[in-house]
Amino acid sequence: MKKERPHRGKGSASQQPPAHADPEIFESDLGFDQLGLPEHVLRGIRDLGFEKPTLIQGRLIPAAMAGRDVLGQAKTGTGKTAAFGLPLLARCDPSVPFQALILAPTRELAVQIADEITELGRHGRVTVDTVMGGERIKTQASRLKKGANIIVGTPGRVMDMAQRGLYHFDNVRFTVLDEVDRMLDIGFREDIRKILNNCPKDRQTMFVSATIAGEIEKLARTFMRDPEKIVTSGASLTVNLVEQHYLAVNPWDKKKLLLHLLTHEEPAMTIVFCRLKKNVDMLAKYLGEKGIDVHAIHGDMRQGKRNRVIQQLREGELTVLIASDLASRGIDAEGVSHVINYDLPEDPDLYVHRIGRTARAGRRGIAWSFVTSAQGNLLTNIEELINREIPKMDYPDFIPGPRPESWRDESPGGIVFPTGPEAPKVNRYDAAVNPDMPAVAAGPIDSARFPGGNVPTRMPPKRMMGRIPSNRR
Repeated sequence: MKKERPHRGKGSASQQPPAHADPEIFESDLGFDQLGLPEHVLRGIRDLGFEKPTLIQGRLIPAAMAGRDVLGQAKTGTGKTAAFGLPLLARCDPSVPFQALILAPTRELAVQIADEITELGRHGRVTVDTVMGGERIKTQASRLKKGANIIVGTPGRVMDMAQRGLYHFDNVRFTVLDEVDRMLDIGFREDIRKILNNCPKDRQTMFVSATIAGEIEKLARTFMRDPEKIVTSGASLTVNLVEQHYLAVNPWDKKKLLLHLLTHEEPAMTIVFCRLKKNVDMLAKYLGEKGIDVHAIHGDMRQGKRNRVIQQLREGELTVLIASDLASRGIDAEGVSHVINYDLPEDPDLYVHRIGRTARAGRRGIAWSFVTSAQGNLLTNIEELINREIPKMDYPDFIPGPRPESWRDESPGGIVFPTGPEAPKVNRYDAAVNPDMPAVAAGPIDSARFPGGNVPTRMPPKRMMGRIPSNRR
């Protein structure tokens, strides 16, 4: 369930699925009035111009309305927020505070969820608030005293507020874990367990995730009662909606190629993904100096600024956004036409998540990925996951530059080590994380330790039986 935003974020929504939408994303035989939702919720849906539920909505909403625990697999951009949000609006008692708790991996996603549920519930009396890092404890404590019915938060801050006695789990009847796979990936496992253990045992629990396997199923067995498993799609749904190409590029040419694409192709709205926050800042500065209307978002920015950037994106006021992966978790804007993988991700699932920023609610999108000569294995891993070959995009109008004298050859892992007096002092760990991040250049004393002065750029391979002695006991 997604809405059109005419006039770049202003006005009412279209009554039909967007043009060029993939019909497979919508339930063809159902209307929202057939899902058991009360009239005040249906009024909000109609006001926003929604007519047909998406697959995840058509299957999850009836189960949630019946009180079932639900384990739902759905990609971003398929209306999953409304899938769990509409039943909460229908079933929460406006007179009972803290009745529903929704957990999300990032602050941006928490704000997005709260905003969407608030908008959908405009004709009811259910209230929504957020509990997350980046805001003063005192400010959030003051808001919590008002006793919102639905709390949306990040696991760490929810636990913090509970331990301070500013929030309690006694009234929780509904718990939702959105993007639970990412919450586990970034280390919220213990906080999630503590929160669920503190909630009443007779609550209703819903997990929504892009993947359902391993740790997620284990968590479901522990904290759910006979959950209904709903699988609407694999990676293919998002992938099929995106026209994908890769561009072979030398590491030292990536900035220039990015500038060339933005100025010659003139995409309407582009998100450029980087692995490291320092690359986000570097690219934003570089493009800004070249006259590009560019904004940046990453985890070190103040929450207020991050919120403003995301709001501008949703309202269609941005042309180019440079983003880190973690900060991008809350990005949900329907006008994004292009995604550029400036740094190719090591995790193929992350690639699918990134390109899904441009294929919202069944729309089509374009994704370009920069691939250096040492990153062929990363590209192959992505192609294996999505079960298709990504074609190469030749760009004859772009003229590669000569390799800088200070630039040394890439290692097989894609790490580039500049040398000379201007070489930035970056540790080798950062270089290993980001193939384009230079490592510390070896000085004369270091190079003298190696034959011919050639300092190795990779650690020796691990041995099956080897163990490094440790002084820790």
